[in-house]
Amino acid sequence: MKIFTPVLVTCMALFMAVVILPGCLKDKRVHTYTIYTPVYKTNAEVRANIKSNSPQDIKSPGKLFIKGQYIYLNEVDRGIHIIDNTNPAMPRNIAFIDIPGNMDMAVKGDMLYADLYTDLVAIDISDPLHIETRKIIDNAFPERRYTNGFVAGRNKIIVNWTKRDTTVVEDLKDGFSNRGCTNCLIMFDNAAASFSAAKSPFGIGGSMARFSIVGSSLYTVGSSDLNVYTITSPENPVFANKVNMGWGIETIYPFKSRLFIGSSTGMFIYDITNPLNPAKLGQFSHLTACDPVIADDDFAFVTLSSGVRCSNASNQMEVLDISNLNVPFLVKTYPMTNPHGLSKDGSTLFVCDGKDGLKIFDASNVKDIKLKTQMKGYDSYDVIASNKLAVVVSKDGLRQYDYSNLNNIKLLSTIGWAQ
Repeated sequence: MKIFTPVLVTCMALFMAVVILPGCLKDKRVHTYTIYTPVYKTNAEVRANIKSNSPQDIKSPGKLFIKGQYIYLNEVDRGIHIIDNTNPAMPRNIAFIDIPGNMDMAVKGDMLYADLYTDLVAIDISDPLHIETRKIIDNAFPERRYTNGFVAGRNKIIVNWTKRDTTVVEDLKDGFSNRGCTNCLIMFDNAAASFSAAKSPFGIGGSMARFSIVGSSLYTVGSSDLNVYTITSPENPVFANKVNMGWGIETIYPFKSRLFIGSSTGMFIYDITNPLNPAKLGQFSHLTACDPVIADDDFAFVTLSSGVRCSNASNQMEVLDISNLNVPFLVKTYPMTNPHGLSKDGSTLFVCDGKDGLKIFDASNVKDIKLKTQMKGYDSYDVIASNKLAVVVSKDGLRQYDYSNLNNIKLLSTIGWAQ
C-alpha cells in the first residue's frame, strides 16, 4: 500500500540506534535521530494552487506517463512535472502541477486524472501551460494513510516536511521519550532518502502504474480494491463500482479487454468486457514480493523484487503462459538483481534492474530470453518503450534512448535530478 510519506520509517526503529556512552554503560544511552515536522496548507489553498506553476527541479521521481509530445513525471507526494518532449534529444521541463500527496496519474485526451492524497482530481491539460481543475472527488482513496498512525491537522493538507537532526541522552530507567516532537514524526536520518499513435486519445503508463484507462472507464487500485469510474464525460468522472481483490495490490496493466493486476502475492487477471463490472478470470501466486506486470496476447512478464516493503523475496523475472486466462502457469524464471518496471515492444523486452541499469532482451523465445545489451551506470526504476523510443526513470535522471537499431542503441538525452 502506498503511504503519504513513503520515505519515512516507524519510530519503533529508534530503539535499534542506541549507542552506549563511555563511563555510563549502566544507566545512559544516546539517541541520534531526525525529527520531521509537517508544513500545512488549507484545503482551499492547495486546490487553488493546482495549476501550471513554474518548472521545478526533479528531486524524488515516481510514476511516468507519456501522452503525445508530453511526458508527465510524478514528483513523489508533491505533484507532476510536465516535460515537452517534441524533440527527445532536447526535452524541456516546462511546468509543474502542485498536487500534494500525488503518487499516480493517467491521461485520456485532454484530461489528466491524479490522486491528491485521498482525493481524485480531474485536470484539463489541453493547454499544459494553463491547466485547469475540472472536478475533485473527496475521499476516493480512503485507504491512504500516514506512516505510524500520524494524524494531520483538521481540514489541512501536508505540503512539505521540515527536517531537524537531534541527539539526546536518555536515562535507561526512563526509556525513550519523544521530547521536542509534538505533532511530528521521529525517524533515522538515513531513512529519509528515498508513445501511443498520434491519433489515439490514450497515453501510455508504465508498469508501476496504479491508474489505468480503457475506453470510457478509469480503473484505480488501492491496497485491496479495484475502483471503477466512468469517464464518458471526461471532465466529470463518476464512481461506478468497487471490486475487492484481497490484500497487497500494487499495480495495474491493461491489455485489450483484460486487466492484469500485480500484487505482493501474485498476479490476477480480470475481464472487462463489461467495463463497469470487472470479472476475475485467473490468478498466479508466488511468494511475497513487489510485483509489476505487463502482458501481450500469449504471455505475461512479472518482475519480483526484494526491498523494505517486499520482505526478502527473490529478485527475478517470471514468464507466465496466459493462453488460457483462467489458468496461467509459469513458463520460466530468470534471475535478476533488483528488477522493477518493464516494457515490451514486439519481441524486445526492456527491464529496469535496479543498480544494474536498463537491460534489453530478445524475448522472441520466452523459454530462452537472451540479453542483447545493458545500459549501466545508474539505478533504474521504470521504463516505457514504444515507437523506437525508450523513456527510462532512474534515481539520477530521465533518460531517452533511440532503439530503432537494436545493435546500436543511442542515448538521446538525460534530464538530471537535483542533488
